[in-house]
Amino acid sequence: MIESEREISEELVRALLRDQHPDLAHLPIREVEGGWGNQMWRLGDELAVRMQRMDTSPSLQLKERRWLPDLAARLPLPIPVPVRNGAPSERFPKIWTVMTWVAGTPLDHGTITRGDHAADSLAGFLEALHVEAPAEAREGSDRGAHPKECTEGFEHFLGATDLAGFSEDALRAVWDDAVAAAEWTGPPVWVHGDLHPANVVVADGTLAGIIDFGDVSAGDPAWDLAAAWLLLPEGAAARFFDRYAQADEATVRRARGLAAQKSLFLMLMGQNGDRGLPGGKPHWGPAGRAALERVLKGL
Repeated sequence: MIESEREISEELVRALLRDQHPDLAHLPIREVEGGWGNQMWRLGDELAVRMQRMDTSPSLQLKERRWLPDLAARLPLPIPVPVRNGAPSERFPKIWTVMTWVAGTPLDHGTITRGDHAADSLAGFLEALHVEAPAEAREGSDRGAHPKECTEGFEHFLGATDLAGFSEDALRAVWDDAVAAAEWTGPPVWVHGDLHPANVVVADGTLAGIIDFGDVSAGDPAWDLAAAWLLLPEGAAARFFDRYAQADEATVRRARGLAAQKSLFLMLMGQNGDRGLPGGKPHWGPAGRAALERVLKGL
């Protein structure tokens, strides 16, 4: 299995296109910075090649192939849509997918300056996404579970992350409140599952698109509502929850706890040295710290 990003080159991508989609092989190819489970290569102006890298199973890309065309048709922000499938071969033993390119700058390299507009856009996107998911989408994902089922992960992130400047007691209070909150009683809804600054793009100071749907599944919308703290600038979370009509008090409490956990994850990914996770992203650390500050301030 190819695990190293250095083994995926422009020459390899072009060779795969010549083999399986020769009508696309003439287009310019350039690497896109970022990515962990998958590596992205820009293909011309309108497309991208999503190469399975750290992911050990094809299931995440297969989910995107199955569901994203249906979801894109009713979502108010652009998302990537699969247009061609790449099969494992002697050149590359994993699957790969040609998808539409979502224009903009990933938020971990950009800034939201139009907080009200971004809050409204995020609320509108998630209200459109969070509809009851079909039965076949409800399998095999821990995304969408109640926080009480995720305490082991929270404790891991808490213990491994440099908390300088933050109160562990305050963090535990937010998490304990989320665990104590009532469960989601509605039907399992579509959730993106991994909304953080590297998985949204911005343009003109506001949200311009949502990317990386490998964790899309069905469950508790609180998993996505955590984005109110992870993505939006200080003070915008309150406006977001004013616009997102489906969130009751318990859902907001669960979302805030999950935002704390996700902030710790970003901070840990940004740490240098042995304590950081493999595939660490140094610029994720400041994003995680800023998000955690917003979490602890509440709405």
